Amino acid sequence: MLPVDDLGEPVPVDQPQRVVSLVPSITEAVAPLGVLAGATDYCTHPSSLDVARIGGSKYPDVDAVLALQPDLVIANSEENRAEDVDRLRANGIRVWVTAAPATVPMALASLRRLFAMAWDLEPDWLVRAEDLWRDVAPVRLTALIPVWRRPWVVVGRDTFATDVLRRLGISNVYASSSERYPRPSLEELNAQRPDLVILPDEPYEFTHSDGPESFPGLPYALVNGRHLTWYGPSLVEARASLERALDYSQG
Repeated sequence: MLPVDDLGEPVPVDQPQRVVSLVPSITEAVAPLGVLAGATDYCTHPSSLDVARIGGSKYPDVDAVLALQPDLVIANSEENRAEDVDRLRANGIRVWVTAAPATVPMALASLRRLFAMAWDLEPDWLVRAEDLWRDVAPVRLTALIPVWRRPWVVVGRDTFATDVLRRLGISNVYASSSERYPRPSLEELNAQRPDLVILPDEPYEFTHSDGPESFPGLPYALVNGRHLTWYGPSLVEARASLERALDYSQG
């Protein structure tokens, strides 16, 4: 993982006006300010976003980023590569590296620091999200949360998605795993016998006909992956969206 800047270091430029975001969640958060000059191909929100695209989050086109002459690039310690950040900095570009949030409050605190230090702002959606996600509900069921298949990858310890579900009263059966994203066999997954299998539509797009058949006899729920894993303005609508989806399961 990259060393993190946002746990104490100030944003390296005041009032940045040309920003490139390598983090889809942060792209959505910063876009309303009108300062984005570029974003990754995976920055799908807001849907009206019209900026230069600089490739994927893991493998951005660094030359394309440099050509945009940003005064700030926002990266993430887990999603982005040290060599890309080092090259940007070697070319005089200021990069601010955010942490990989393990909880909803951690994610929102990171965004609060960014907005306060860079633009002296407190967005309304940020205050609303903090209020909506402050409480933790009593545990009402256990769940397994695959995010990929071939091979199977599930949500594990110290992940944002695990904390999102915990606040909704759902305990991740892999929350105490030694890995953040374990890769168990399908046999091991089925042996967990959770109350529910939660299948998001990203990064792998699970559907009623692709995914549930692998967990015979287990109820499942399809959820909006962005609402489960993105931290930003989507958190305002995420709680109600996930509660609706998780009240509906197919056996």
